[in-house]
Amino acid sequence: MTSTDLPSDADALLELAGTHGLELSRETLRAEEIGLDFRVVFARARDGQDWVLRIPRRADVLARAEIEGRLLRTVAPHLDVAVPDWRVHTEDLIAYPLLPGTPGLTLDAAGEVSWNVDVSSPDYARSLGATVAQLHGIGIEEAAATGIDVLSPAQVRARWRTDLERVAESFEIAPPLWERWNAWVEEDSYWPRRSVLTHGEIYPGHTLVADGRLSAVLDWTTAAVGDPAKDLMFQRVGATEDAFELFLEHYEAGGGQLWPRLADHCTEMFSASPVAYGLFALETGLAAHWEAAASSLNPTSEA
Repeated sequence: MTSTDLPSDADALLELAGTHGLELSRETLRAEEIGLDFRVVFARARDGQDWVLRIPRRADVLARAEIEGRLLRTVAPHLDVAVPDWRVHTEDLIAYPLLPGTPGLTLDAAGEVSWNVDVSSPDYARSLGATVAQLHGIGIEEAAATGIDVLSPAQVRARWRTDLERVAESFEIAPPLWERWNAWVEEDSYWPRRSVLTHGEIYPGHTLVADGRLSAVLDWTTAAVGDPAKDLMFQRVGATEDAFELFLEHYEAGGGQLWPRLADHCTEMFSASPVAYGLFALETGLAAHWEAAASSLNPTSEA
């Protein structure tokens, strides 16, 4: 890594880490800006240990981080893949030893995405299916004790209705999308009959891979007990049909439960992703997110 790769605030990062007992080598600092809630910085300590630093972007993420820390301690013994082991957890810094593997995708300073995994490869599909099955098999009472949201299937659908209405109050939603999303929420045949512990955003940007297989799952901020499709939809829309079927085969073999319109449900849920972004824009109040959300909710607009 050359000096031009260093974050512009390298000195401030070194000082922040130092106040928490981490003596980092300046020339190893590398920032990853993909996260909406946390800025992520990678660095090597003077003793040779590699670290991941998560710096909160806003104060409102701190309460969720408390829950996330408890959840990580809960899920770690149940999974064959690694999860972050937070050694530092304060209001201004979360830090943990670097986990094994390579990020499934990375985003450079110019916003260019680099893919480091083929989500349609058999090895990835098998390992992902087995891991999601292990996660969904964790007891709801054990998960609920961490403080995460716990929603029944009926409550999941009610929240979608509420979220749609809330976003529609502040943004213009293209009529075809509004009709599609409401029809999906109201049609019983799409929806699963059980809730499970979900990560919420298992996609390559939140995973590490080694030898083409899943090796770690990161960023558990969105975890909740709710719709299992939250952890199935990215593979549905990102992988080939054969890879998705192989993923489901290993998910079911590991104890995951399928339902008749699972694939269709995943497709519809992914199509409604702009609703979540609209909520995020409302939460942050930042103009850049507001404009991006408006565009995704009404892509045919001239604005």
